[in-house]
Amino acid sequence: MIVKSAEFVTSAVKPSQYPEARHPEVAFSGRSNVGKSSLINTLVNRKRLVKTSGTPGHTQLVNFFLVNDTLSLVDLPGYGYAKVPASVKRKWGPMIETYLKERETLRTVVLIMDIRRTPGMEERNFIDWLVLYHRTPILVLTKADKLSKTAQKKQRRAVGTALGVDEATLVMFSAKTRLGKTAVWSAIESATWGKIHEHD
Repeated sequence: MIVKSAEFVTSAVKPSQYPEARHPEVAFSGRSNVGKSSLINTLVNRKRLVKTSGTPGHTQLVNFFLVNDTLSLVDLPGYGYAKVPASVKRKWGPMIETYLKERETLRTVVLIMDIRRTPGMEERNFIDWLVLYHRTPILVLTKADKLSKTAQKKQRRAVGTALGVDEATLVMFSAKTRLGKTAVWSAIESATWGKIHEHD
């Protein structure tokens, strides 16, 4: 996709605060500090559309962004960070679940994982949960530039085995080198419109 415009729309904690469901939506989820904000910023060619933070667990709201007035990108709170207060964690679960289960315009969910870390039960449960609600996940391994090409292949295979998925379905990505940017967009467009649009 050639990104001509990208803007922040609103933040929400409940459906009544969501923007009007006029565009297909793509949600982004993953553990805290996995590079979610950097991935979205890279996709839309902006450095600070989504605020990045050195503090894991920083995103505590469902944040909506609009691209080209045709596609909504939705940044979900990161999960799995121990230092976030328990009271906040209790709110995240229902908040994310309500959005993923009830949002009619949601087309796909990009699940982001650090390539250096073997996914655990949380990731497997999340994928199972998405499948249960007929949400097709796009699986992306970020921070690929941190590993050599040989290590990338080895870890990609290990992640595929841990998740019980074909390693070929795992998209390797790097915000630093922009590796995988086109592949992520292709997967999003295929899941959203059933066809591939023109890329920049």
